[in-house]
Amino acid sequence: MSKVRLGEVAFEHKETCKGDKSNLPVVGLEHLVPAEVTLSLWDECSDNTFTKVFRKGNVLFGRRRAYLKKAAVAPFDGICSGDITVIEAKAEKLLPELLPFIIQNDALFDFAVEKSAGSLSPRVKWEHLREFEFELPEMSKQKQLAEVLWSMDTTKKAYKNLIKCTDELVKSQFIEMFRETEKVRLDAIADIMMGQSPTSDSYNFDGNGLPFYQGSADFSEKYVVTRMYCSTPTRVAEAGDILMSVRAPVGTVNLTDKKCCIGRGLAAIRSKKSQDCNDFLLYAFRVKEEEIAAMGQGSTVLSINKDKLHAIMMPNASQEQQEQFIAFARQSDKSKFALLCVSNLNL
Repeated sequence: MSKVRLGEVAFEHKETCKGDKSNLPVVGLEHLVPAEVTLSLWDECSDNTFTKVFRKGNVLFGRRRAYLKKAAVAPFDGICSGDITVIEAKAEKLLPELLPFIIQNDALFDFAVEKSAGSLSPRVKWEHLREFEFELPEMSKQKQLAEVLWSMDTTKKAYKNLIKCTDELVKSQFIEMFRETEKVRLDAIADIMMGQSPTSDSYNFDGNGLPFYQGSADFSEKYVVTRMYCSTPTRVAEAGDILMSVRAPVGTVNLTDKKCCIGRGLAAIRSKKSQDCNDFLLYAFRVKEEEIAAMGQGSTVLSINKDKLHAIMMPNASQEQQEQFIAFARQSDKSKFALLCVSNLNL
C-alpha cells in the first residue's frame, strides 16, 4: 500500500454537450444525496442550461458546500450542473469501482472544505482537490476491497428500505387518522415567516451574534445544527420553531432549539395554538414532504414561494388527535433509531 495524490490516479472529466441534450438525464446538486455513494435521483427532459457531460462510472462530486458530503457514481451518461465536478479514474492505476468510495469519505470532504473559497456558497476547485493524499492498495488488491465495500453498501441500502417502510407506515396512519378531519390553510393554524439572508460580512464562525441557518444543509434528524453565526440578523426565528427548506430540497423540516437568524432558503413556522403543537406540525410536514416538494418551481433551483407555502392544506386536528399521532410517530422514530444503530454496527 502506498500514499498517492488523487490527481495521480484520477482526473477531471471535461466534456461539453454541444448538440441536442433533450434526451439526456439531468443531474443538479439537489439530486446528490448526502453520504450516498450511488445516484438515485435525476431529471429527464427538463429545461436547463447545463452543458457539462458525465459518463457512466464517473463520480459526480458536489464542489459547492462540500460539507454536505455529496458525491455519487453515475449509472448512465448525462449532463450536470457546473457546481458538480466530474471525476474519472485512471483505469491503469485505480479500479473505477473503487473510486466512489475514495471520493465519498469524511477525510476527502474535510480536505475539500478546508480548500473551499467563498463565504456564502464556498466552492472547491479540482486543482486543489487533486492534491488530496490517501493510502491506495496495489491494483491486485483493489478488486477485493471494492467487492467488500459494495457489499457493505448493499446491506446499508437494505436497512434504509426498512426505514422507508417505517416512514410509509406513519404516512398511512396520518391519512387514516385525519381522513375526516377538517382541512384548513397552513396560515390559518400557524404563523409563517420567510427567511431573508443578511449581508455576508456579518457571517462568522466565532459565535458572534445569533446562530445563522441558510438551508437544509444544517439539518439533522430533528434539530438544526449550528455551524455559522450572524452579527446583524434580519429574520429571527424563536426556539421551538419549525424550520422548513423552501429551496431545493423543498419541504424538508427541522426544529430549532434556540433563537436564530434564517436565510432565504428557510421559512420559520410556529403553531398559533401552542409550542407543544409544533411537534405535530413537524411530523405532519414530514408525511406531506413529497407533496410539498412537488410544489417547487424553477428551471435550475426548485423553490416554493410564500403564497404556495401559506396555502398548504393541513388537518385542523384537536389536541387529543395531535397527541395520539405524535405518540405513534415517536414510536416509529424509536424503531428507525434501532435500525440505524444495527446498520452502523454492521457497517
